[in-house]
Amino acid sequence: MMQVERNLISDHELGQEALAADPDVVVPHDAVSLWTLAPATPPPGSLPDWYMPPSAGGRRRHSASRRCVVYLLVATLTLINAAGLCSTYGSVGLG
Repeated sequence: MMQVERNLISDHELGQEALAADPDVVVPHDAVSLWTLAPATPPPGSLPDWYMPPSAGGRRRHSASRRCVVYLLVATLTLINAAGLCSTYGSVGLG
C-alpha cells in the first residue's frame, strides 16, 4: 500500500496540477479513494480545517447575572410584541 506524506506538494503545485487536468475525464467505477490510500489522514469534512477550524468543545459557562440580563431582554421583547407594539427600529410605538 502506498503511504502519502503531508506537505510533499505545495498548494501552488497542487493548483497547477488541477488547472492542467482534463475536466472531461471519466473516473472508473473501481477507482480507489485517496483517503483509502492514506489511512493516517482524516477523512474530509464539509469544509477543510484551514477554511473553518472546528469549534471549541464543551459548554460555555456564563455568570448568573449575565444569564438574567439575557432572559430579561428576551422576556421584554416578547411582551412588547405580544402587546401588539412595534420595536423594530429601536423605539417602541404603535404599528
